[in-house]
Order: sequence, then structure tokens, then C-alpha cells
Amino acid sequence: MLLITGVNGGLGALVLERLAGRGGVVAGSRTPEQVPAEIPCRLVDFDRPETLAEAFVGVTTLLLISAGAAEDDVVVARHGAAIEAAEKAGVEHVVYTSLCGDGDHLPYALAHRWTERRLRESASLRWTVLRNGLYAELLAAIATPGPDGVITAPLGDGRLAAVARADLAEVAVNVALAPAAHVGRMYELVGERALGGAEVAEVLGAEYRPGRLGEARAAVAASDAPDLQVPMVVGTYSAIAHGFLAGPGGPGDLAALLGRPPRPALEVIAGR
Repeated sequence: MLLITGVNGGLGALVLERLAGRGGVVAGSRTPEQVPAEIPCRLVDFDRPETLAEAFVGVTTLLLISAGAAEDDVVVARHGAAIEAAEKAGVEHVVYTSLCGDGDHLPYALAHRWTERRLRESASLRWTVLRNGLYAELLAAIATPGPDGVITAPLGDGRLAAVARADLAEVAVNVALAPAAHVGRMYELVGERALGGAEVAEVLGAEYRPGRLGEARAAVAASDAPDLQVPMVVGTYSAIAHGFLAGPGGPGDLAALLGRPPRPALEVIAGR
């Protein structure tokens, strides 16, 4: 049996779409009532570890969608509880969606690296780590034009090897359905062509006039974004601007696991 966590939004929802109707697949959610009724679902709440023992009964493969959007201690506790419960339940293989290696400079990298280490140290679990690059959809969100048609995101001359979230979902499905071929592997899943602010502006018919990090920090802080997101967004801008997320370029693990060329990130940003 394959259990997928984090299915109520984002990457997990795309994974579930691709697996809906397939036998031996179960969704795991803290809000099972929000999962489509035709999909088997179990209560999985990482903040309530007591729910996990029953949820993991009979599970052979766990697709652990990272439970971020919280402080490091919260995310580490969630992932730690899930891995410990998987060990106790006799789960054989954990496929974990992590963060690309270039992302070590990002404020949200620590919990991912802790989780990778915890999996490597497990005495009973086989594991595969999918080190996902930053989404093209994220780049579109943080480099959106203002009302005047100008993109002021402080990306400087930096570039991002952005990747379509749907491609990452497809890879997660391919690996989770045949995990034996990927035991102990750590895949770097980033885009083949890095994009800069000028290219984003061109495809959107906008103008690119990058601002400064301090201006971006003030704007995010003044919005309705949670306090946690201020350093996350600014740190992402900074890592792109200073050349840490451009990727190696050319075909890599993403194309190999898809069995086809990845979808161009510019198509995603343009809404095509």
C-alpha cells in the first residue's frame, strides 16, 4: 500500500490527481473530509503523533510530502514523528520531497536537511530523497508585475532554475510506484534553463526594474503575509540575486525520471 501525505494542496494535490482511482493508494490528511469521497483517506496529523500508528498500518511505501510553512522546530517535529511512526509500523520505504542542494542558502533549508539525515540514519527504512527545485509558480508569484506593469522583485542579474510543479508531482508518482529502483538515491530536480527577471518580464509583457532587498522586506512585512514568510521570501530573493539557484544547466535527474524533456518554466509563468 502507498500512503501519500499532504494531499490537500500544492504538490500533494497534484500527486493525488495522478493516482486517483489506482488500487492500493491511500491519501493521508489532517482534514479527511476535504479529500474527494472516492479516494480512500486516513487521518494523518503530524501535530498529533497519536494519529499516525493507525494511519500507517499496512503501508509499505510512504510518500512524505514535506510539511513546511512553519518554524524549523515545528517542521522537524512533524517529520520526526512521521519517520518514527513509519519505523514502528513496519513501513518499508519512504520517498521524501526535499529541497534542491543549491537551496542550502535558503532560510527554510534546515528542516529538509535534518529530515534527510534522519532517513539516512534509520536502521529499518529504505529511502529516496527528491530534492525539488523552486517552482516556476513561485517565481511567477514573487516576480509579478505591479499595477504599473513593472517588476521590481530584487532579483538583480540572478537566475533561477525553476521547475514546473506538475513535473515534480509526476516524478514523485513515478518513484513512489516503483521505489525499489530508487533505494538510497538522492535526486536533484531543477530546471534545465535558469530564468532571470528580464525574461519573466518579457514573457509577461512587463518591464523589469529590480528593487533592493530592504524595499522587498518592507513590502512583505506590510502585507498580510505571516511573519514567518518575511525572511523566507527575502531570503529567496537574495539567493537568486546572488547566483546560488541557477542550477547546473542542461538535462539532469528531472528529465531522466520524467522520461521526457521537462516543461519549460516560462510556459508555466506565461500561463500556457
